[in-house]
Amino acid sequence: MSNNNTPSLSNVHSSISTANKIGWRRILAFIGPAYLVSVGYMDPGNWATDIAGGSAFGYRLIWILFASNLIALLLQSLSARLGIVRGLDLAQASKNAYPRLVNFCLYILAQIAIIACDLAEVIGMAIGLQLLFHLPLLWGVSLTLTDTVLMLFLMNKGMRKLEIFIMSMIFIMGMSFLIEMFIVSPDVVEIAKGFIPNNLFKKDLVSQNMLYIAIGIIGATVMPHNLYLHSSLVQTRQITRNDAGIKSAIKFNLFDTLIALNLAFVVNAAILILAAGAFFKHGYFQVAEIKDAYKLLAHLFGKLAPTLFAVALIASGQSSTITGTLAGQIVMEGHINLRIEPWLRRLLTRLLAIVPAIFTILYFGENGLGKLIILSQVVLSMQLGFAVIPLIHFTSNRKRMGKFAISLKVKVVAWLSALLILALNAKLIVDQIADWIKEYPSATLWIYGLVTPIVAAVALLLLYVFLRPILFKHRDMPSRVPHGLATVIHELKPLVYKHIGISIDFSKNDRDCIRHAIMQGGKEAAYTLIHIVETAGARYYGTEVMDHETQSDANNLEKYADAMKNLGYSANAHMGFGRAASAIAKIVIDDKIDFLVMGSHGHKVLKDLIYGTTVDSVRHKVNIPVLVVKPQHK
Repeated sequence: MSNNNTPSLSNVHSSISTANKIGWRRILAFIGPAYLVSVGYMDPGNWATDIAGGSAFGYRLIWILFASNLIALLLQSLSARLGIVRGLDLAQASKNAYPRLVNFCLYILAQIAIIACDLAEVIGMAIGLQLLFHLPLLWGVSLTLTDTVLMLFLMNKGMRKLEIFIMSMIFIMGMSFLIEMFIVSPDVVEIAKGFIPNNLFKKDLVSQNMLYIAIGIIGATVMPHNLYLHSSLVQTRQITRNDAGIKSAIKFNLFDTLIALNLAFVVNAAILILAAGAFFKHGYFQVAEIKDAYKLLAHLFGKLAPTLFAVALIASGQSSTITGTLAGQIVMEGHINLRIEPWLRRLLTRLLAIVPAIFTILYFGENGLGKLIILSQVVLSMQLGFAVIPLIHFTSNRKRMGKFAISLKVKVVAWLSALLILALNAKLIVDQIADWIKEYPSATLWIYGLVTPIVAAVALLLLYVFLRPILFKHRDMPSRVPHGLATVIHELKPLVYKHIGISIDFSKNDRDCIRHAIMQGGKEAAYTLIHIVETAGARYYGTEVMDHETQSDANNLEKYADAMKNLGYSANAHMGFGRAASAIAKIVIDDKIDFLVMGSHGHKVLKDLIYGTTVDSVRHKVNIPVLVVKPQHK
């Protein structure tokens, strides 16, 4: 049950203690991960599919919501079990079980799913801002870039504060819809009938439209990136790594999942019931647009209901964007072992979501956004198989999971759920291709030549993902790990550094940096004191500029060098010009420095964004040891 992988979400791994807590305190210690996951079940994508389903078919699709929620409960509990028992998230487990090329394909598909989810959040947030503040949609879409700062701030404050923020957003959504339910006064008897399954597989147009929306609901409810997310978030809790501790963690996380996802089901059902009671009941059968729902609520029930609707929409989009970022980090690090800064990954994901939204507004008008949201949820549903199939394989593996492998009954239900999802998707794809051929006969050659091969390739990949764990059973030992394997240590000889570089910035750090440097090299080493001039002129020209600041810095640097010479050390001064990281790296390489000492300013979050992170940049540009000296706070 051990592994050689870097812990999932390493900066918050095992950061929340559950030890020495009993009763309700112990339960509360485990509550949180499923609430972050549940946000994905209440995002604007759900709103669009629920509103479309409720307005077009009344209460008839409640059973699809209920069935989706049951499937979600099962799959999320399996995801949590994988993370608790094996200490791996789903992406890490996939990396160990499948070849590199397959993992790359799985990463691309998972990233498409995250972008599709983010697309719904972008549109939902923009619509919410327009409804409340009359802001143009194009501006609203552009403004969604700013939530990167909020996400970075919350993640820096720790996992518990992030969870509290998400729970507060869920509370706002829940209260908004609870009040709206009283305003709309839905038909309770019809709601009860909605839990009885309807036939989706008739050949008539109504059933075909119902199937399309039903698959959208499944895609919006059972989200693939949530399976990656949950398997990682459960590892933020410290547990005792024995059978009793693991069993206890599985039990408490099951409680967390049951409560959170049932709350999500209530919210989703409330949206669908609201659409059925407010629109279907009054003859508005084609309300697929969130904006139309807002306007009709205002027309039918006054100002309070639509205002609450818009507030809940903004809360939904804002909370969903944070969990999408975490899922993106897990998928990227797990499948392809690529780790970049969270803000940069968030910005890239958001930009990839904003581009199609802006394109849709410019070329198809604002009315095309509703269809784009539903399409994004169908894309999510189609990616589910690539997350669900490996998850069932991994949690069924008795050799890896031990006594915590799922039982035969659970395995049968899990595979039936996966089969249902795949069957619905297969029917949708076949019907969609047939419709395209019928609607665009002149493009038949393109459809057969381009679309069909892509569908066939995806189907073959899915078949491989299913068959490999069966044909190559138990061959999922880590073949490559993020930071390599530990080597055998026989004898440690002291290293002797001949030329040591010291980064000088004329701050309180300088004294400590020089002191640490001479501790490494003594009087036998040569020392180069490095200072970089970063004035506008130096940055622009990249060469020496003899302004007042440069002359002053040069004099001060020579004073440091003279002081070290007076103490018996071999020291010289070297000025650099331009951007600090690049200039320092160039001096290190040109002067053949074999050890570098740098001072850290201790910036956090916004200051790092403003001033930059020179130390990290230098580390990636040189191939020598770098000693980072932190400021001494007295």
